[in-house]
Amino acid sequence: MRTAAAIELVAAARTDADLFGTDHPARRYRELVAALHPDRLAGAPAVRAEATEAFVQVTTRWKARQVTVLGDYRLGAPVHSGDLAELYDVGDDRLLKLPRRPTDNDLMAREAHALRTIAEHGDPRYLPYVPRLVDEFRHSDGATGAERRINVLATAPGLHDLDEVRRAYPDGLDARDVAWMWRRLLVALGLAHRAGVVHGAVLPRHVLIEPDAHGVVLVDWCFSAPVGSTIPAMVPGHDAEWYPEEICRKRPCGPGTDIAMASRCMSWLLGPHGPRELHDFARGCRQRSLDARPDDAWRLLRELDEVLDRLYGPRTFRPFTLNP
Repeated sequence: MRTAAAIELVAAARTDADLFGTDHPARRYRELVAALHPDRLAGAPAVRAEATEAFVQVTTRWKARQVTVLGDYRLGAPVHSGDLAELYDVGDDRLLKLPRRPTDNDLMAREAHALRTIAEHGDPRYLPYVPRLVDEFRHSDGATGAERRINVLATAPGLHDLDEVRRAYPDGLDARDVAWMWRRLLVALGLAHRAGVVHGAVLPRHVLIEPDAHGVVLVDWCFSAPVGSTIPAMVPGHDAEWYPEEICRKRPCGPGTDIAMASRCMSWLLGPHGPRELHDFARGCRQRSLDARPDDAWRLLRELDEVLDRLYGPRTFRPFTLNP
């Protein structure tokens, strides 16, 4: 395997299966190591640096596959590959989140801090709208000495992210289905904002729904920040159209930051044929200036209910399926 092809493969791989394949993962691992090993590289410094970074990712992810015990938890193969970490099912409806790179420890710490803060200051009625932090600890790699921060999160079965929802409805969802997702997402944001936390990455992959019970959980708080501070980073693979200006320009964020991103998700779910009133409502939440946007998710929820009432009358439960 050529170095350039190996670099491209590592950059594109979302899961271990993407990176190592499923038929002969050990053979693929050896091929990648041979193509990327720093002692074998030649060429421009920029290429060597890129290859070395890819080499670190490959060896880290391979070692994570071999881990059987971390702290008090026994691990199998990862069940999900997140933005920064591999997630392992450790039983009792819990996921262990292991960052791929020690340089992301600060983002793991942000998630733990955000979830602790919300749990301490949030209304208990609404805490199921965010993950529950069960445990956090540090783990040192015996071979390299690298230390990683690990979070263990309580989870719920039967959740699907909005990317999966949109794939099931490529032409857009019925606005009445979008309505309950939107309403519950605003509850999750209202819970966080009253605790002084901005999520900072309200993207389709981070909004999970439970179709039968109409549940919503907002996950991945690694990019969160206190109200009035800056979001530390943008999620890889998402261009600026998903983000409000203050994140792209490293300016202070606020509740309106999350509200803008949430409304972008909802417009995307509606598709081009959604009701004009709801598209107009979403656009009003995405004003360019943070100061011009709504900044209270609870008040916005009441305003959304008024729009929905005018469109559809009193609310009734509408069954939702991912197999239309």
